Amino acid sequence: MRTCKIGLIGVVAATCVLSSFASEGLLRDVKYAENESCKLDLKWPQGQTNFPTVVWLHGGGLTDGEKHFIGISESIAQVAVNYRLLEAGKITDGAVCIRDAAAAVAWTLDHIAEYGGDTKKVYVSGMSAGGYLTMMVGMAPQYLKAYGHDIRELAGLAPISGQATKHFNVRKFAGDNDPQFLPKIDELAPLHWCSKDIAPIVSICGQEPWEWKCRSEENRLLIASCVALGHEKAWFVSCPYADHGRAFSAGVPYVEMLVWGSLPPLLKEGK
Repeated sequence: MRTCKIGLIGVVAATCVLSSFASEGLLRDVKYAENESCKLDLKWPQGQTNFPTVVWLHGGGLTDGEKHFIGISESIAQVAVNYRLLEAGKITDGAVCIRDAAAAVAWTLDHIAEYGGDTKKVYVSGMSAGGYLTMMVGMAPQYLKAYGHDIRELAGLAPISGQATKHFNVRKFAGDNDPQFLPKIDELAPLHWCSKDIAPIVSICGQEPWEWKCRSEENRLLIASCVALGHEKAWFVSCPYADHGRAFSAGVPYVEMLVWGSLPPLLKEGK
């Protein structure tokens, strides 16, 4: 492991306009699944073909947050996703959030070519809760399989400060009253799905002790486990002096590095 410091569903309901950049197209509020919360925004470079795409999953603890674009190259298309949020008495199954995120990724794989994108260059990234969803969608094969896709279709994963154990709010809303930082690893934990067969992955976190408790350590374990299982394109990045919030601004450049293939090669132990 190398550690670095440093019919178209819903299209009729969408609006298509030119963004403030003349070279970009913009679709707002595309309905990618039946639930009213399941909408996405798409921004893409007009006049270009075979461009890469980043599906971005927002943070907010799976209980809050709103879709938004991130500050990366305009030559990269972005899909910003809203998904259903956990709510007491209404939505208490964390798998609902994962299924929605998978549906948005599947929509992208199904439709990005219509705008000129390369279906072999679809990346998934997200911050905090979105990082957790990134790992679950990209590592647990059943979620994309439900929409007719395979995790091996993804070009890469770039979770930023995502929980690698079972997300604390997934546990809380399911009635688990154990301490928040008691790690749980089951089918709803990314660590359960470590494999050499997932897409290239860069896991980005702030630096302990400023980062959220245990967040860096469990992501180091996830990457180390993937590498031990034979994965050859897995990286962990620690952003110096960054707390949980600053991991976002410090981490986004690594998302773009993953897309352009400019991350350092994996250094295997003993070589």
